[in-house]
Amino acid sequence: MNATLLIVEDNVKMRNLIKDMFAPIFKNIYECDDGSKALKSYALSKPEWVFMDLKMKEMDGIAATKEIISKYPDAKILIVTDFNDDELRKVAARNGAIDYVLKENLEEIFKIINKQ
Repeated sequence: MNATLLIVEDNVKMRNLIKDMFAPIFKNIYECDDGSKALKSYALSKPEWVFMDLKMKEMDGIAATKEIISKYPDAKILIVTDFNDDELRKVAARNGAIDYVLKENLEEIFKIINKQ
């Protein structure tokens, strides 16, 4: 795959795990630790995919997803979180996320990417 990925995750270990896991299939990987930084990074890099955590300090993943989608409606944002919550899944979908994956099931991301 000749695509670009933006990882938005405040936990450095998790961010590195995701980066290592997906480095073989993404040409370029950008990363940041907060939703507000994701807005700037997305505008600069225009990645094909964004893996977005939900709970972060300055701006959470839902707010960042909503903001990115409002400016870039074709953005592919995948929520990657520890929160197994049906209401959060619905809120994420309403705000433009294409899917919602638990961090314990990162392998599911490969299936989602291949469907798109």
